[in-house]
Amino acid sequence: MAQTIKVLFLDRDGTINKDTGSYIASREQLQLIDRADEAIALARSAGFLIVIVSNQAGIARGIATVEQVEEVNRYLNELLSAKNAGFDRCYYCPFHPEYPHPEYDRFVDFRKPATGMVELAINDFLAEGLIVDRGASFFVGDKTIDVECGLRAGLRPVLVRTGHNEEELCLARNIVPEFVADDLYQAVTEYILASS
Repeated sequence: MAQTIKVLFLDRDGTINKDTGSYIASREQLQLIDRADEAIALARSAGFLIVIVSNQAGIARGIATVEQVEEVNRYLNELLSAKNAGFDRCYYCPFHPEYPHPEYDRFVDFRKPATGMVELAINDFLAEGLIVDRGASFFVGDKTIDVECGLRAGLRPVLVRTGHNEEELCLARNIVPEFVADDLYQAVTEYILASS
């Protein structure tokens, strides 16, 4: 019998960890945003599974390697796990439209706002007998592309003002999140847990 689950899809840079303005290629560059780990721990304890969905075009641009991105993700999970806030799955897209690459161009549909990474996560859960309830699942990020990806995937999008804070851009493009929060902690405590 398949089990229905709810998922908190999270952008990485600017949502969980500080967006330094350059690609994060080492653990030394990774700094958590205040209370992001607490927010994820609260969501986990409320029954959400945690999935990270991140554009990492620095790979196609030659700024970071696949190994560096995966090492940063492992380190992030270590930091989060110390607060019972580890993630269940992590997906990243190495593709960049302006930097063609024979190995990465096949991931064109994975680059947000395209929904490839979300759909892959949902299919991976399904392979384990878990059905994602999209209407009870959220997508939190700091950019318009995150909100758009969430909307396209049938998830409930929330914009955070950390990172790029593209609140005005969202409105200008009529890509409207359900809620705008100062940070992930406020998004989880004041909206996601209150409305799920």
